[in-house]
Amino acid sequence: MRSLKAARTSYAVTVYVLLTIGSLAFLFPLVWMLSTALKPDSQLFAYPPQWLPRPPMWGNFKAAIEYFPFWAYFRNSTIVTVLAVFGQVFSAAIVAYGFAKLRWPGREVVFFLVLATLMIPSQVTMIPQFVIFTRIGWVDTLLPLIVPSFFGGGAFNVFLFRQYYRTIPREYNDAARIDGASHWRIFWQIILPQSKPVIATASIFAFLWTWNDFMGPVIYLHSPKNFTLPIGLRAFQQQTGTEWDLLMAASLIVMIPVILLFFFLQRYFVQGMAMSGLNR
Repeated sequence: MRSLKAARTSYAVTVYVLLTIGSLAFLFPLVWMLSTALKPDSQLFAYPPQWLPRPPMWGNFKAAIEYFPFWAYFRNSTIVTVLAVFGQVFSAAIVAYGFAKLRWPGREVVFFLVLATLMIPSQVTMIPQFVIFTRIGWVDTLLPLIVPSFFGGGAFNVFLFRQYYRTIPREYNDAARIDGASHWRIFWQIILPQSKPVIATASIFAFLWTWNDFMGPVIYLHSPKNFTLPIGLRAFQQQTGTEWDLLMAASLIVMIPVILLFFFLQRYFVQGMAMSGLNR
C-alpha cells in the first residue's frame, strides 16, 4: 500500500511539474509583452534583457491610446463582435436543434455535408464573397463582417450545439409536444435554457475569432473611420515606425476583453467542451 501511495504521489508531482512548465511556456509571451510595454526606450533592446523595467513607464498605455483613434476602432470592433457573436450563436442553436431533435429524411446526410464545409479553405470563398458584397454596395461598411454570421452560425458551432442537445433527454420534447407546445416554444423555453455551457463555449470561440479577425476587415474596410482594432493596430505600427513599447501597450489593452471573457466564462467553457462529445 505504501509503495502504491508513493507511486501515486510521485505521479501527481510529475504531472504538476509538467503542467507548471507548460503554463510558464504559454505565459512567457504575455510576460514579455507586459515587460516591453512598461520599458523606457533605453531598455527596449538592452542586453542582457531587463525583465523588470526601471522605472516602469505606466504612461505608455495612455500614450498608446492617444496616439491613434483607439476609441473609434474599439467602437467598431465592439459593434462587429457583439452582433457577429449573437448571430453565430443564435443561428447555430436553431440549426442544431433541427439536426438533433427533429426527425426528417436525409438528416444525417445533410449534417455530414454541413461538417464537410469545414474542409473548404476560406480562400476558396473569399473572392466570390467579395464580388457579391461589392455588387450590393457593402464594401467599406461593417455589414460584410456582421450579416453572414446570421446564416447558420458556422459548421463548428452547429456541431457543438447538436452534440450538446443530444445529451438532453428526448422525453422533454415528447412531453412538451403532448401538451401542445410548438417546436419553437420547446426550443426557446426548454432546450435553450439548459444550454448555457455550450452557449458560453460557442460565444467564446466566436468572440475570439471575430475580435481578433484581421483578414476580413483588411478585405472589406478601406476608410480609417471604419477600421477595427486589428487593422487599427497595423496602421498604428506603420504610423509609429514600430515603437515597440507603445505597440505592446496597445496590444495588451486590446487583449483585456478576451482575458476578462474567458475568466468569467471558463467554468461554462470547460463544461460545454466536456459534454459536447458525450453522445454521438
